[in-house]
Amino acid sequence: MSEPLLQLQGVHTHIGAYHILQGVDLEVPPGEFTILLGRNGAGKTTTLRTVMGIWSASEGSIRFEGQEIGNLGTPDIAQRGIAYVPENMGIFADLTVHENFVLAARGAKRSADMDPKRLAWVFELFPALRKFWQHPAGLLSGGQKQMLAVARAIVEPRKLLLVDEPSKGLAPSIIQNMVQAFRELKRTDTTILLVEQNFNFARQLGDRVAVMDGGRIVHTGTMASLAGDEALQQRLLGLSLASHQ
Repeated sequence: MSEPLLQLQGVHTHIGAYHILQGVDLEVPPGEFTILLGRNGAGKTTTLRTVMGIWSASEGSIRFEGQEIGNLGTPDIAQRGIAYVPENMGIFADLTVHENFVLAARGAKRSADMDPKRLAWVFELFPALRKFWQHPAGLLSGGQKQMLAVARAIVEPRKLLLVDEPSKGLAPSIIQNMVQAFRELKRTDTTILLVEQNFNFARQLGDRVAVMDGGRIVHTGTMASLAGDEALQQRLLGLSLASHQ
């Protein structure tokens, strides 16, 4: 087996007086889609934010491509090829879609500085963004804002994409559009670690799954194995994937 692209060993994270991550061990294989599942408050978002350096680990190791990154700041982590799509999307509402893209493309001062082939590919994934290219991002629908958030993260090639609940609050038709976009993204060399509460969405995309509870990883395996075992779903998540078809 190849070495993990991302590896967390014994990671603890404190936020103020709260001990959120309590010894997280997690491996994300290269070129695969890993889903991080768990009940609300299990520590999923904190895991992503700790990897990205937004919150600092108080203990443990975070290694990317075999190199320790737990002591780096967020800009340095991003420079290594990691992008983060937060649950709140992180777009700039007062700027146009075009301006949001330019800000996300490192070194670009205008759209002409971006790779035209890459931009065309992103528009194929999210056609609405071409249509609303000169519109303020704040005027987009919820689904279009989520598309913009993901598109900003992939406007340049990334080695690892961290995505927090991309389907949250979206209509079923928009969710299926997002599924198709992520399937296309899976065909590239981008490795994805995704937090998701929509289990049908997760089942359609995931290669591997890690389940969190109480600030720790309590189960890892293939998504196919979890999707086919309702007793395991009930034990780990308190519900079955079948109820989310």
